[in-house]
Amino acid sequence: MMNRLITLSLALSLAATGAKAIVGGAEDQGPLARQSVMVLSSNGGVCSAVVVARDVVLTAAHCVTGADEHRVHFRDETGEPVLIKPASKAVHPGYNAKAIEARQRSIDLALVRIPEALPERFERATLTASTPVKGEAVIVGGYGLASEGDAKTTGTFRAAHLSVTEPYGPSKILLWLQGSGAMGACQGDSGGPMASGAAIAAITSWSSPSRGKSCGGATQGILLGPQKEWIDRTLKSWNRAALWIGN
Repeated sequence: MMNRLITLSLALSLAATGAKAIVGGAEDQGPLARQSVMVLSSNGGVCSAVVVARDVVLTAAHCVTGADEHRVHFRDETGEPVLIKPASKAVHPGYNAKAIEARQRSIDLALVRIPEALPERFERATLTASTPVKGEAVIVGGYGLASEGDAKTTGTFRAAHLSVTEPYGPSKILLWLQGSGAMGACQGDSGGPMASGAAIAAITSWSSPSRGKSCGGATQGILLGPQKEWIDRTLKSWNRAALWIGN
């Protein structure tokens, strides 16, 4: 157990091997930053997550599977790291860990409940069931690498404006985004917010290579609208509820 906790505490200084995250973005301290935390894994994985209740975060399923231990992470008012062991987690039943290799459909979402409320400075995100349209600007945020291969650039919340694309036509599951040049999600940004206006429309799940690098290309997210029933049902089982536009 001690070795796992040491690995978790060091994860911020290590490059994640499985999660994808923001290059070409800028440091952000606005609403999205106040609605986001990190999720660390005992295998060295680093991810982002969105606050949907005072003690519940929404992230990518691959961020809370495939390792023995996970922790919700943020820094306190003095800058000291806080690592909280989840009280429970729910992985979407449609999640397929081998979906990318097998070119199969996967709902890469998970909800994580912690045993204590997050500090007051964190805000609950508002979610939207609407699907951004082709060409629309969407803000993608996360705590991942700003410079590939430089672990020191992990741990700062950054955001970038990307545009909606439809490479295979409109999707009922996925949201595809593309930036200008090498701009997009990278290691550590999985589980982070994709915001349409002031509401979260999708959760980052994957990004493609760009110009010989392993990230910064097309960025993919899981649309929340089609998964609203699962999100609401899971939160209700914990006596919690998400904030959706219109409720």
